[in-house]
Amino acid sequence: MRAVGLLWAVLCGLLLPPVTADEGILHASGSGVPPVTKDYCIIYNSNWVSLPNSLDNATFRALENLTSTVLCSSSEVPSGIMKDKAVVVMRGNCTFLEKARIAQNLGAKMLLIASKPRLSPLSDNKTDFEDVTLPVALIRYSDIVDMQLTLGNEVNVTLYSPPLPEFDYSMVVIFLIAVFTVALGGYWSGVAELENLKAIASPGERETRRKKEENVTFTPVTVILFVVICCVMLVLLYFFYKWLVYVIISVFCLASAMSLYNCLAALIGEIPFGQCRIACCNRSIEVRLIFLAAFCIAAAVIWAVFRNEDRWAWILQDILGVAFCLNFIKTLKMPNFKSCVILLGLLLLYDVFFVFITPFITKNGASIMVEVAAGPFGNSEKNDGNLVEVPTERSAPHEKLPVVIRVPRLGYSASTLCDMPFSLLGFGDIIVPGLLVAYCRRFDVQTSSSSVYYISCTIAYAIGMVLTFVVLALMKMGQPALLYLVPCTLLSSSLVAWKRKEMKKFWKGSSYQMMEHLDYTGNEESTVSASEQPGGQ
Repeated sequence: MRAVGLLWAVLCGLLLPPVTADEGILHASGSGVPPVTKDYCIIYNSNWVSLPNSLDNATFRALENLTSTVLCSSSEVPSGIMKDKAVVVMRGNCTFLEKARIAQNLGAKMLLIASKPRLSPLSDNKTDFEDVTLPVALIRYSDIVDMQLTLGNEVNVTLYSPPLPEFDYSMVVIFLIAVFTVALGGYWSGVAELENLKAIASPGERETRRKKEENVTFTPVTVILFVVICCVMLVLLYFFYKWLVYVIISVFCLASAMSLYNCLAALIGEIPFGQCRIACCNRSIEVRLIFLAAFCIAAAVIWAVFRNEDRWAWILQDILGVAFCLNFIKTLKMPNFKSCVILLGLLLLYDVFFVFITPFITKNGASIMVEVAAGPFGNSEKNDGNLVEVPTERSAPHEKLPVVIRVPRLGYSASTLCDMPFSLLGFGDIIVPGLLVAYCRRFDVQTSSSSVYYISCTIAYAIGMVLTFVVLALMKMGQPALLYLVPCTLLSSSLVAWKRKEMKKFWKGSSYQMMEHLDYTGNEESTVSASEQPGGQ
């Protein structure tokens, strides 16, 4: 798990910023009684034209389907066919505004440009087309086909752009998932610590426990190395994203399947039924664990195959992601508060540097963290007022790093039609503070302090998440969540330790030195006993 953890550390500290675009809605109405209506996504340029924010102020126009032409010349269409209508033509061969000028001169009141490749912002040079005033919007060609099949050939359409909701309830779901994962991961780590302490009292159990132990303890030196590897991996992803993204996807499948197995095996181990075993390779294996392993592998494989299916694959990704975070928090141990401060402090600086400082360094002025998180956009078309090439095939799905908890936005807006946007929280925003919560829980177990450290740190994490969402709503841009989570959790833990007059013990750790001493003493006693036996015979 250490190798997996080091590879994944690059993805820590991430609350992804949304990508802004001028998105609107085409409201289409059929001619039936009662009329059938349907909404479709459009992309427009708000600097060219402003759309009404509701249907109350919108004007409907009859739609003329001219997708058999690209409208780069007025001679391509019969005269009078566009008069006072909304017209849809194909994308390509000339610029958007050249099409718009021709349509306007022929009497059209609205121009829709059907696009087979991925929709992209409209960015022609408007200074050369000041006389163009009709609304221009880009729409998917597949939506035009669907419109004909669903509403028929006689369709009335209008354009509008409703405002984005101030608050989306998907953030509540993200909040509950994050707090639940951190709290459960910390509690699980405490249960494992209690079992370790019980095993110390019995030499036989101690040896058995040591064989089963899979934990990795971070020292301050290891923490620094961990953060350095984060930086190196992030820079490598920035330059070699299109190759390394598939490495990360493969690692996620492997690590999440193992993590899901470990989480479910811990639950199944508490069930006293179905414990039949079979012998294999000189070992006795529970049959139910074989089926569990097959289930976990199947879950990871299904996600890998359907990972770009936004309608439901996010549920499976979130389940695998929560399992990964839980297993990471339980497996990776911080030996003392000093290591926690170094880890959280360095990753906070790492987060802030790569989000806020790197835009001043990169040539395109973009954040390295955001570029890696969002990935290079699948739409590689160039549209600078010159010729626009239209690929004959739909662009391939855009691969994203599977390192976030994703929940679809629940409020209705143009964005929900265009790309089913998600509220996102990076795994690092769960794992990094979760390691501190886990240390607090283990310290409670070691000192029998009635979970005061664990509860206070978990509450502080929840407060930090709320603060993150408040700033996100106010600033209308993504925030590095560690900027708020790290101070909240570190300060709350420090205040509790100071109030209880346990800061020195909390800073250095309470039982790790004691456990090492007991291990050394037990080994020494065994050596003495072995050396005394020949003399007594």
